[in-house]
Amino acid sequence: MNLPLLEKYNVSVPRYTSYPTVPAWQTENWSPEQWMARMEKRFSPQQGMSLYIHLPYCEQLCTYCGCNKHITKNHLLEDPYIDAVLQEWEKYRRYMSQAPLISEIHLGGGTPTFFRPAALERLIQGLMRHSRLSPSYSLSFEAHPQSTSLEHLRVLREVGFNRISLGVQDFDPQIMKTINRRQTEAQVRTVTQHARKLGYRSINYDLIYGLPGQTSYHIDYNLRRVEELRPERIAFYSYAHVPGIKPSQRAYSEADLPQGSEKRALYQQGRAGFEALGYATIAMDHFATPEDDLARSFRQQKLHRNFMGYTPHYTELAIGLGASAISDSWDAYAQNEKTTYGYLKAIQQEALPPGRKGHLLSEEDQRIRRRILSLMCHYEADWFDRPQDLHPALQKRLKALEEDGLLRLFPRQIKVTPTGRDFIRNIAAALDEPLHRKHFNQPTFSQAV
Repeated sequence: MNLPLLEKYNVSVPRYTSYPTVPAWQTENWSPEQWMARMEKRFSPQQGMSLYIHLPYCEQLCTYCGCNKHITKNHLLEDPYIDAVLQEWEKYRRYMSQAPLISEIHLGGGTPTFFRPAALERLIQGLMRHSRLSPSYSLSFEAHPQSTSLEHLRVLREVGFNRISLGVQDFDPQIMKTINRRQTEAQVRTVTQHARKLGYRSINYDLIYGLPGQTSYHIDYNLRRVEELRPERIAFYSYAHVPGIKPSQRAYSEADLPQGSEKRALYQQGRAGFEALGYATIAMDHFATPEDDLARSFRQQKLHRNFMGYTPHYTELAIGLGASAISDSWDAYAQNEKTTYGYLKAIQQEALPPGRKGHLLSEEDQRIRRRILSLMCHYEADWFDRPQDLHPALQKRLKALEEDGLLRLFPRQIKVTPTGRDFIRNIAAALDEPLHRKHFNQPTFSQAV
């Protein structure tokens, strides 16, 4: 890693899982009625759609976590929550002219395997009762190694799930203790082995670099476990330390964290190790075996990115169900009530889905979104539709990035260089016009590198 570039570009910028980013939404111009009108217009029974279901409950607090969660050991909450999600789906179904075609379902959290297998089975059967599965469907869930039982895996496999994402984070027990995540290496191995025997065709490991106390030794140990267990995919995320937004992260301080060049060295060690094991680097922070769908879609330039992360399935309509879940019709976003109490109350009291805020994308938003999406998935973006958008201020920002060797600038296109791939979020930020017109407080976004 070039240290001067690292020092220059390691600033607070969005991750661009969406565009515009949530802090930039213009919520005052949005209403649930407008959202439903745009969703209904976008819906097509011939085109596949994605479903994200947020299952927020966790039995314990993992202090590193930035997700929306509800900490409880009360499992009597399971059935009322499943009932509410199915009621929300029914509210959407009333606006769909025919049975929807489902390309993708993802159960996220929280801890989806907080719910007993029978509750998850009832959820999926309810969602699919008046729906159709695309021939190339992908059904996946986030699995906590400690709470994912053989029965969870069996029941979800029987209702069609073919992918699993294991929240490993790190294999070292001391780091797990520091971030209050109670799981063992043996549990990761057991869930992996059971999933393979049951026929799950893709297993993902979430791993994090930059955790408190993490060193080169830990990355090397994680690589050896990956070599042994051979997950098809790896998401190698940078730990985002934002204690101003997530107070649980105050369990440790910046002094406990690898930072700057030390942190980046951990990523480079991990990336080199994954590549040496035969994994292909996929866009930003993902790796996959060459035969996996994610690697194949990347090679074919069909990779897509949405609120669920990178996916080989491109769908213009993605419906989020559950507390805090975000829906996307390409030209509009809607986010549900964030708290479980607020969500459950809204389901009972309101005729429309419980969206509480959102954003209607302007033509400018959609043009920028298309370019940033192309950049984040394929390392290039163009202006073939509107070359006048490459205005002097943007040209100046891009020229500075070109001078630092991060991209090559053509009259109607930019292409990211190998060096620039480490700074892809910074390059995306250069295209983000509203970001340069509006001031955000530094803690709003995590560090770029």
